[in-house]
Amino acid sequence: MELAARLAEALAAVMPVEVEPDGAITVRYEGTFASLRSVMIADDIEMVSVTQVLAWDLPVDAELRRRIATQAESTMLGTVALVQQTGKRGDAMLRYNFPGEGLPDTALQTLVLMVLAGGAAARHAIVD
Repeated sequence: MELAARLAEALAAVMPVEVEPDGAITVRYEGTFASLRSVMIADDIEMVSVTQVLAWDLPVDAELRRRIATQAESTMLGTVALVQQTGKRGDAMLRYNFPGEGLPDTALQTLVLMVLAGGAAARHAIVD
């Protein structure tokens, strides 16, 4: 079974999963949503790419930048960043990539849940 299908099946055991027409997997987790994709970067290396939207359309100011910088320094599984839109609004995102080929389904599920939990914790620190 290909990695994307294994990932969707493993996550569907613990949360609602939407498989998009382009093969991306969308999940919602504690006020966030994430897109997961499998990406072949070499003949024998297939990565799982996670992009988690932590919060969107936030007013960008010095305090928001400070909160995001704090989370960027303290988040272990992923990179937290501010994606500034036009004007003074922006989105808080978490991105994380890891090699997925060769991991058993339970390990895939656990690692993704750990990433999503870290993103949810970062969201609370940013917006609460």
